[in-house]
Amino acid sequence: MSTTTETTRPALWLRCETKEFERRTALTPAAAKTLVESGFDIFVERDEQRIFDDVEYERVGCTLKENNSWPSAPAHIPIIGLKELPASTSPLPHTHIYFAHCYKRQAGWADVLARFHAGGGTLYDLEFLTDARGRRVAAFGFHAGFAGAAAGTLAFAEQARGNNSRLGPLRSFDTEHDLVSAVKASLGGSAKNVKALVIGALGRCGHGAVDLFRKIGLDEDNIVKWDLDETAKGGPFPEILDVDIFVNCVYLSTSIPPFLTIAQLQAADATTRRLRVVVDVSCDTANPHNPIPIYKVNTTFSRPTVDVDVGVGSPELTVVSIDHLPTLLPREASEQFSNDLLPSLLEFPRRKEERVWVNAEKLFREKMLEAMSEKGL
Repeated sequence: MSTTTETTRPALWLRCETKEFERRTALTPAAAKTLVESGFDIFVERDEQRIFDDVEYERVGCTLKENNSWPSAPAHIPIIGLKELPASTSPLPHTHIYFAHCYKRQAGWADVLARFHAGGGTLYDLEFLTDARGRRVAAFGFHAGFAGAAAGTLAFAEQARGNNSRLGPLRSFDTEHDLVSAVKASLGGSAKNVKALVIGALGRCGHGAVDLFRKIGLDEDNIVKWDLDETAKGGPFPEILDVDIFVNCVYLSTSIPPFLTIAQLQAADATTRRLRVVVDVSCDTANPHNPIPIYKVNTTFSRPTVDVDVGVGSPELTVVSIDHLPTLLPREASEQFSNDLLPSLLEFPRRKEERVWVNAEKLFREKMLEAMSEKGL
């Protein structure tokens, strides 16, 4: 009788995150408690890196499992996580829910989908779970913009110290207040003379960036907010050179003219270019249509910036291109994301009927066919 009950109850297996410095989770203890109370079996891998302690999950009725043990989980239990799986060619027989970053032909996209093809598993990409209006049901956008603007300001402040100074390793903060205080302190307590441009200012990510700049004390006139109307003419945009910090919050779904180019930077008057830091929150480094093609690598929490070749005699310019910026505020970002995702997770047992999941699986099947064609399979 117990075996039948275990196989018929809905279940989710929360895997650990293996990406360095990633402390967020797709499923908080509070969300797990709701799922358990709704009849789910929740299995949680032990993870010292996760912002929430293992015991917090155990207290609400979850079953703890060994770190990174999901490959041996029963095939019928869906695996949920956030960031990409470790690189491998092993077939994937499970159903997976995570940000796979393989639907826009990013580097290695076909190899990822080939693993699902080989194992018979299914991918529900968190980036493409959308409601009836096409809006994502859960996203880290606000915290990505907030953290990106914070990291960019920290990098700007470090540059201002002179001597070719570069921003050192970043750490996560317990609260938004702690992060804002640290950014203010890096500027010597005043941000009055700092000017920033946010492209994509009307979206969730842009709202987050603007909110950070306001909270650290930028004058409202020094927070330049652009969205579709301002970018309609097409780039490159010389106005970007006239601010200290440029934050890109545009969600890329189609090819668009670049916002900023190496040629533009190298041709700029070295005596008048103000731009010192670019924060690419969207971080589509591997996308062939990246609108900020001035760098080629993602940066990390241990090495947050990369230099841009702006030519001899020009002021230095660095890029922040960290692809998991919200982990700068792991607890608050996880709580917001998990709370937004929870209603859809409660519907997951009916995924063959519920529109959010039906559409996500349909997209997965389409992309897998593209990948198989790409690989000649």
